[in-house]
Amino acid sequence: MCGGVYYTHLGQDVRVYFPNPNARLPARTKSGAVVLLPWGRRRDQAGHLPLGGWARLDAIYSGRWDRWFPVPVKIPVKSFMENDLEGRSRWFDLTRGQWIQGLVARDRHEQRIYVVTIIPEFDNAMHERWPRILSG
Repeated sequence: MCGGVYYTHLGQDVRVYFPNPNARLPARTKSGAVVLLPWGRRRDQAGHLPLGGWARLDAIYSGRWDRWFPVPVKIPVKSFMENDLEGRSRWFDLTRGQWIQGLVARDRHEQRIYVVTIIPEFDNAMHERWPRILSG
């Protein structure tokens, strides 16, 4: 489900994990600028946006995110971390031109970014959910 990411922002390499309540993800705006947004919401955090850091693509398509005015964004990262079936962390690199799809949700003055996830397309997948990786 993408429990961590590695990216560069303003010349600094950043490695961040979702459990960190201060976790921020980069989001590329339509103008090409990159802004850092809070990554999801944890149980102990104030707010009204959904708990967790992920948005299932099928839930987005079915309209379950509509009340939070979802906006698709590109999350430009170098790599992301997943735990395998044994609970070990594994890092996966993205290639040049690839990004993770994100969703920015809003509720009044609250704004957070969520990683869009899909069901892996291969039968022997070692993960139940996978970040939606796009390119272009």
